[in-house]
Amino acid sequence: MIEKIDQWASAYSSFMWGYPLLLLLVGGGFFFLLYSRFLPFRHFGHAINVLRGKYDDPNDPGEITHFEALATALAATVGMGNIAGVAVAITIGGPGAVFWMWVSGIIGMATKFFTCTLAIEYRGKDSNGDLQGGPMYFIMEGLGSKWKPLAVVFSLAGLIGALPAFNVNQLTQAVRDILLVPNGVATGMTSNLVTGIILAILTAIVILGGLKRISKTAARLVPFMVVLYFLAVVAILLVNIQNLPHYIGMIFSDAFAAANYKGDPIFGGVVGALIVTGIKRGAFSNEAGIGTAPMAHGAAKTSEPIREGLVAMLGPFIDTIIVCTMTALAILVTDVWRTTESNGVSLTANAFDQALPGIGPYILLLCIIVFSISSLLSYSYYGSKCMSFLFGASHKHWYNYFYLLSILAGATLSLDIVINIIDGSFAIMAIPTMVAALFLSPKVMSLSKEYFSKNI
Repeated sequence: MIEKIDQWASAYSSFMWGYPLLLLLVGGGFFFLLYSRFLPFRHFGHAINVLRGKYDDPNDPGEITHFEALATALAATVGMGNIAGVAVAITIGGPGAVFWMWVSGIIGMATKFFTCTLAIEYRGKDSNGDLQGGPMYFIMEGLGSKWKPLAVVFSLAGLIGALPAFNVNQLTQAVRDILLVPNGVATGMTSNLVTGIILAILTAIVILGGLKRISKTAARLVPFMVVLYFLAVVAILLVNIQNLPHYIGMIFSDAFAAANYKGDPIFGGVVGALIVTGIKRGAFSNEAGIGTAPMAHGAAKTSEPIREGLVAMLGPFIDTIIVCTMTALAILVTDVWRTTESNGVSLTANAFDQALPGIGPYILLLCIIVFSISSLLSYSYYGSKCMSFLFGASHKHWYNYFYLLSILAGATLSLDIVINIIDGSFAIMAIPTMVAALFLSPKVMSLSKEYFSKNI
């Protein structure tokens, strides 16, 4: 039975992440980049100033600050995708997959600028009359009620895509491989369930308090976890500094040669398959074009949509260009991607252990715990927001209870099934998000022209 589910999930994910969706995400992102004349990059410094609170106005509409909105979005994206997802990409695609993850990140910066600007410009109201933002709302408010089926499709897929199975699965694996097994503790269904129960309790304490508690917790966790992880990987790179130039060069050369790709060719080509692998894992990591981040940024306290778009575009830069690159280099310079059969989080753990014997895996475990818990908080908000749109704000709390139960399920499912189901749901969410953003892109450019004529 499990084998059949695994086969179905794999076929589902492969079908959804075919060339049409890749063209929509990558082609759409390139369009945003060119159409805006690289606007997000030209105003990078201004984005930092907005993030720092230079333009904050407590009287603006919204619930949370620019920084809290970015922290909430990053809490979801800077997670297991950066540790386990990068490892999966390198296991399948080799060093060349990292290059295509970078491409995904650069394109993602433009995509997030457009989608999160729209999340503020076209905020709608839920059944309680509260202001809300996100793809479902900018579809309805920007394109009109006749487009509601697209908003419904996004929200239905969001109920599945927001489930925490991947993060919980990989955290359970990390606890087992790094903490329990090396110390002679018996592992199995019982240990997995105990891990799941502890996670569910910690998550419940925060998510049942609503968005403001989630955002404030994320604002404390995100800077800590990024700095800790950065310092740990810098130590690994210093230990293996002699290998660093070789692998940086290999990331570029292997991106077009695909000499280390181990998966199945797509339409007979391994380079195309490598591109799909890198883009898919990059999209899974930074979620640009998927539509989750606009739900967090749509709650920002601002009356200027462009400001939030600029803050949002910092997300893929931090997530993919910085954090994913750190993970990739740690795995590559230690050579564990060649010398072990591990996959996912276990491969990253091997890299930390090889470079920092004894203490390395425990540092990684601490990072994983913080990454996973922060991701669990944000995804619960995304799922409840989709629930609210579909069934009314008075019913959104039911999603949190279902979400907490799914944490227990995630602790016992196979990695392949989890990755494929979440990937497939993300793909479905991307279609309404990108289609609506492309149709509404002239509005973003109009807002940009008006905003920068006044503020720059």
